[in-house]
Amino acid sequence: MKNPLTMHSTKAGLFQHKEDGPLDSFFLILVMILVTIGTVMMFSASYVYASEYMDDSFYFLKRQLIWAAGGIIIMLFISKVKIDLYRKLALPIMGVALFLLILVLFFHTTVEGSGESFKRWMEIPVIGLTFQPSDLAKIAIIIFFAFFISNNQNNILKNNNSSVFIQKVKYPAVLLGILAVVCALVLAENHLSGTILIFSIGIAMIYLSGAFKNKFYILAIILIAVVAVFLIINRQYLPDYVQERIKSWLDEDYDPSGSRWQTNQSLYAIGSGGLFGTGLGGSKQKHLYLPEPQNDFIFAIVCEELGYIRTVGIILIFALLVWRGFYIGLRSKDRFSSLIVLGISFQVGLQTVLNIGVVTGMLPNTGISLPFFSYGGTALITLLAEMGIILSASRGIKKQV
Repeated sequence: MKNPLTMHSTKAGLFQHKEDGPLDSFFLILVMILVTIGTVMMFSASYVYASEYMDDSFYFLKRQLIWAAGGIIIMLFISKVKIDLYRKLALPIMGVALFLLILVLFFHTTVEGSGESFKRWMEIPVIGLTFQPSDLAKIAIIIFFAFFISNNQNNILKNNNSSVFIQKVKYPAVLLGILAVVCALVLAENHLSGTILIFSIGIAMIYLSGAFKNKFYILAIILIAVVAVFLIINRQYLPDYVQERIKSWLDEDYDPSGSRWQTNQSLYAIGSGGLFGTGLGGSKQKHLYLPEPQNDFIFAIVCEELGYIRTVGIILIFALLVWRGFYIGLRSKDRFSSLIVLGISFQVGLQTVLNIGVVTGMLPNTGISLPFFSYGGTALITLLAEMGIILSASRGIKKQV
């Protein structure tokens, strides 16, 4: 009997066959719920800011609706494409991502609220929209690592004996080298939050592959990371704006009208929401107290308007989405599909946790957006495309619940 983790699809063609099974409707419903709630809350959080600075209360909503509609169409199309296709596209996708990460350092544009030192955005010719190559880099890392690991799984997993330690770290070392290059390019953009996300995704992918069988190896990596962060913070190797955010996070009285302002206003919003909230549209902090509330700090407006009880419900929906993603990943037809789905699910979960941690003051402000909620076209479309990949993988599993 063949091992389901090592089998490959033998059916020809680009699209799924009927016998591949239906997509996971529960996962699709969770995605659509989050898109719907996220769009409604984005509009509620943004219309005061849009009216004041864009002379159109519906400015952000109209654009987000277009991106959401386009993203859903892309998601449903990708859900019908065989996931094996990404095995063939892994190298080109990684190559394009690296090319764009280099290109943006020389040909970048600025967006409102950012400085000249931020080299994160590129403008798409003709249509004039901006996007961040780091968004593509996240999914590129997941697909390429899944491809590389699944192709070399026998080399990675065949030995557990400590005497063959060098063989066991050969492939993880290659992946760590690629990850270091990508992270260095993203960090050169002055995009620390993107660097943190991509680094975490890469390490998680290597760990999920089973490459870190030796516990001392993974503990050594964690120790090195902790020491590096400690030295960087204390010797102030990070950019000035990052150091400023760390200081304002550690000291609640630090510059309350400056770098601490956004966090304080966020906490005021969360606190004023209480158990049941002020009602949809009833936020006071979005009236130009909380800067650009439709972006990274939208969760504060969610808490203020919907209250703790409903907000916990939204967090549970996120948790269910991540759980269902892992459920699909662990039952996927082969190791390549499994690693892609697990990597995407980990990305969504980590990004959600980090965003909520920042908004609630538990973490320093890193500029990480909340999936499905924060305003942004390329981020939303990329995220929905990733959901399409998971739905595609779900067609090949045997449903149990």
